[in-house]
Amino acid sequence: MRIPDLDLDLLRCFVQVAERGGFTAGAAALGLTQSAVSLKVKRLEELLQKRVLERTSRSIALTREGETLLAYARRMLALNDEAVRRLVAPPVTGRLRLGVADHFVPRNLAPILARFARTFPELRLEIEVGRSHELRASQERGALDLVLGKRREGETEGRPIWTEPIVWVAPPGWMPPEGRPLPVAMLPQGCMFRDRALAALARAGLAFEVVYVSASLLGVAAAAQAGLAATVLGRSGLPEGLAELSGLPGLGVAEMAVFGDATNQTQLVEPLIALIRESLGG
Repeated sequence: MRIPDLDLDLLRCFVQVAERGGFTAGAAALGLTQSAVSLKVKRLEELLQKRVLERTSRSIALTREGETLLAYARRMLALNDEAVRRLVAPPVTGRLRLGVADHFVPRNLAPILARFARTFPELRLEIEVGRSHELRASQERGALDLVLGKRREGETEGRPIWTEPIVWVAPPGWMPPEGRPLPVAMLPQGCMFRDRALAALARAGLAFEVVYVSASLLGVAAAAQAGLAATVLGRSGLPEGLAELSGLPGLGVAEMAVFGDATNQTQLVEPLIALIRESLGG
């Protein structure tokens, strides 16, 4: 059996349709007609001899094969675009002031940014790590160009790029002290994770006590690692010595977004988003 070569143009159409939730939105992002994009996705399915999208009159959904293909397609397009930028496109020069929320993929951040810097060697990259709302305020004042941070529930600003569950964590085998309020370690007031966690405990009628507050996520995690208290983190960022804690109210998901690129014209945004998604396995 001859293994076909995948056409990057077809893959790009498929990714846009999948990510934007429909052919109309995908076509608009690509500057093509809806019928042209539909035809390209159909050609991709014929090439693979697999259905990658389930279509109805009102929506689309990824098939099982489509979910698998999406992860590979993102990686292939990211590698292609990186090669083109390095070898063909004019070098990107200047300065990018990037704010990164400390909740944002903490285990993956350093290699992502290192690879980003290698892709744009002429670019001066300045990074500030902090709390989402403070970084966004800095960006609005013009002190930062882009911010990678959390988007609050119902918010429409920013471009969503990734979603992950928020989970309760503590050392493996840790048990709350009997007959006492649940001890929790939290970031200061204003943190979305803090607000959501304490509200969930209150709704569930569970007594709690904030016993440790730190402006640093590493400080909060260290308190939990020492067994002083439970805390909440994004599932992708669990450091060594912490595991998910069952028996406490669910906290939903956090939506991570890029802020400061409302016109979607910044040539650095797409490669940065692609690297983040690739590092997270699609």
